[in-house]
Formats: sequence, C-alpha cells, structure tokens
Amino acid sequence: MINEERIRDKLYEEFIKPTNQDKNFIGIEIEIPIINLDKKAVDFDVVHTITDKFQKQFNDFKADGIDYDSNVFALKNPKNEDIVCYDCSYNNIEFAMGREKELFSINERFSEYYAFVKESFEEYNHTLTGMGINPYRKYNINEPIPSERYLMLYHHLKSFSNYENIPMHFHKYPEYGMFSSASQVQLDVTRENLIQTINVFSKIEPIKALLFSNSVLYGEDDKYTCFRDALWEYSTHGVNPHNIGVYDVDFKDINDLQAYLESLNIYCVMRDGAYINFPSMNLLEYFKQDYVSGEIYCDGEYRKIDVKPLISDIKYLRPFKFINLTFRGTVEFRSICTQPIRDSMCVAAFHMGLKDKLDELEEIVSKDNVLYHRGYTAGELRKLLIQDKLPEFINLDCLCDLSREIVDLACDGLEQRGIGEEIFLNPLYDRIKRRSNPGKDVIKSVNNGTEIEKIIEDYGKLGITI
Repeated sequence: MINEERIRDKLYEEFIKPTNQDKNFIGIEIEIPIINLDKKAVDFDVVHTITDKFQKQFNDFKADGIDYDSNVFALKNPKNEDIVCYDCSYNNIEFAMGREKELFSINERFSEYYAFVKESFEEYNHTLTGMGINPYRKYNINEPIPSERYLMLYHHLKSFSNYENIPMHFHKYPEYGMFSSASQVQLDVTRENLIQTINVFSKIEPIKALLFSNSVLYGEDDKYTCFRDALWEYSTHGVNPHNIGVYDVDFKDINDLQAYLESLNIYCVMRDGAYINFPSMNLLEYFKQDYVSGEIYCDGEYRKIDVKPLISDIKYLRPFKFINLTFRGTVEFRSICTQPIRDSMCVAAFHMGLKDKLDELEEIVSKDNVLYHRGYTAGELRKLLIQDKLPEFINLDCLCDLSREIVDLACDGLEQRGIGEEIFLNPLYDRIKRRSNPGKDVIKSVNNGTEIEKIIEDYGKLGITI
C-alpha cells in the first residue's frame, strides 16, 4: 500500500510543479469529422491513401503512430511539432498544431494542411466539415483505431453495464469518441495565476456554451446545441463527476486544487507497453490495494490480469474536465466543440485574450446579475445554456450584453499584444449580434428545410470571417 503523503507528493510533481515556467505559448488541437458524401461508411482505404499522400506532400512529417494492421494513424513534424492524426477512429481527423507565440502562424499552417486534406478527400467524394457531431455518423463503421490506447479507451466506455450499483444514467453511445469532435486550446500558466485561471474561467463556461456550441445530434435530438456535454457526463468517464465537466467549487489555494486531484478516479495503467483496464475507482482507493483486477488486450481478445499499483501510475490519471491541468505545465480548455472551419481560430483567440485579464474578468462575473446570483452554479447554468431554448428567467438582451462585454475584454487583451489577433474574434461578435451560435444555426436551418448537405458544405469552408 502506498501512503497518502507519497501520493500527494507525486501529484504535486506531475501537475503543479511544471507550472513554475513562464513560457506563454499557445497550443491548438482541432478534431474534424470525415464524411462520405455517398451516404456510406467512411472508406478507411481512402483514409490510408490520403495519409500516405499527405506525408509525401509534407515530407517533414514522419510516422508517429502505427496501428496493429500496419496503417499509420499519426504523423508528426519534428521541426515544429505539428501532428496530423486520427482521433479514436478513422472517422475523425485531428490537427494538433505545435506550440507558438501567436495565432497567425498556427492558422497559416492549419489552413494549408486542411485545404490539402479536404481537397484530397473530395477526389473520393468524401469531405471534411466543422461540426462537433458527425451528421453522417449513422453510416459509419464505429470501430476504434486498432492501437493500444484507442482499444483501451473504447473498452472502458463499453463497460458501463458493469456499474450496476452506481445510481447514474448511462447513454447508449459508448462509441461517441468516434463521431464527436472538439476544439481544444492549451495555454501556459504560472503558479501565481493557476488558481485564479481555473476559478475564473470555470465561471464563464455558461457564456462559452452560448458562444461556441456546435454539437447537434442531427436526426435524433434538436433540443441541445452542445450534446457533447451529455456524451461525456453520462459515460463511464462520468462515474466520478469530479472527472468531467465544470469545477463547481472555488479553489482557495494550491492545497485545495491538490485535494481535488486526489478526489479523481483512475481506470487504466500500462505495463510493458500494454494498457490494463479496471473499474473506475478513486485514486487514493486504488493505491490502498495490494492488487487490482483488470483486463488486458492480447491476441485479439481481453483476458483477466491482476496489477500491482505503482506510484508512477499517476501519469495515467487522465480526467476530462472542461479545464484540465496537464503534465506540461499548461491549462487545457476542452469544453468547446469543433467550430465551422473558417472560425477555427476564434476559440484560441478568446482564451488567449482573456488569459491576462483575469482580474477584470472576475469583476465582470462578480457584478453580473443576468446569470449569476440566481441560485445556480456555473455547471447548472451551462446545462441550461446548451439548450436551444433558454429558460424564462434569463433576459436575452442582457445576456448578449454580458457576452459582448466578455468578448470585448478578450479583444482588449489581444490588442495589447499588438499582433492583430483580435481579427479572429469577429465570428463571436457576429454570433452575439445574431443571438445565435453554430449549433442554433444548424437547428434553425434544418427546421426551415435546409438540407444537411448544405450545412456540411458551409461549415467545411476555409477562410477567416472578417
């Protein structure tokens, strides 16, 4: 058994200590659904052909992930650390851009990669689009990439029937990682502003839902503009609510944050290069065990195995909070859906602009009476604002004013950087003006008779909204 003091020290070393550095870089990951316009499953042979074609075109990229069938699922450029890969399945492509000090160079490289890949797919009547849930998901083969990590992840998500004694509802989409797409941002954070960053950004999650929602479960549900939230919450990732969603607590200091880390669940570790799944359990409880019973993938099937907890297993603690503290000393913002492609940089611009405006942002929130001080937590408010129809107690005019005030503050932050990145916020001003967001636009368009193919095409267009 490993004592709690040692666990606490290791958590500090892995999560808190890296925030000592002040680097001020930006990292961006954009996941994008692949669509077969023939209304058939995405052709994985086409995917592999285009992966090979991409590597030949951008020959600085080297294979960085090869599946059990010898297909490349990840390419990496060692010069700038850009990665082009497939996320969870070959139905979803991801552009993980190497860290930079500003957004224009990231946007330039992303646009070049995206244009090439999209054009290549269109030669086979496939395409890419900026939607948080693949509208053609029902046609696809929802199988994980045959690799160690993705087989483990899907095995974990499929295990919901093993949690019969837990009083929670599980949805029917354990394969959701294969059809849902996010736009994630990583920002460097210093020890001094770590707690305030988490506290203040947590409070604006409802506003982010209002501005960025873009995950409509087309064909099944038209009430929610960001169904992705429910996909995470009501899966095995949500067995412990602390592992997902909003921080509905205010941290006073590092000790509070560390206590929260200790409250998280762990569900997998690795031994000799192979993942071992076991029932999701609290981290401290895990380390009290002499052995934990789990399952390991071997020769096409899973077999039982007992694993002895090691203190180094903390590196496999992977919560999926809306705001994650990473091993690299960065804060990762992961609550936002993939955006229409032309608006892709607005996510990073919003967060980057507010990063050094925490005092002002905190003041805006503390004085607000539109959303806050009405008996709701940030998490509860976000659940209300991912619905197409807002609750009666919210004044839409005042809510738009509040949203504009926050986006204005982000704009001020970017203007002070003196680079011109505030141009990337233009889509948000347009959404506030129209009192809409991409998810609401999808619902309205479909209800008005617009074919989903028109929306797929529109949301897949490249360019900056100016």
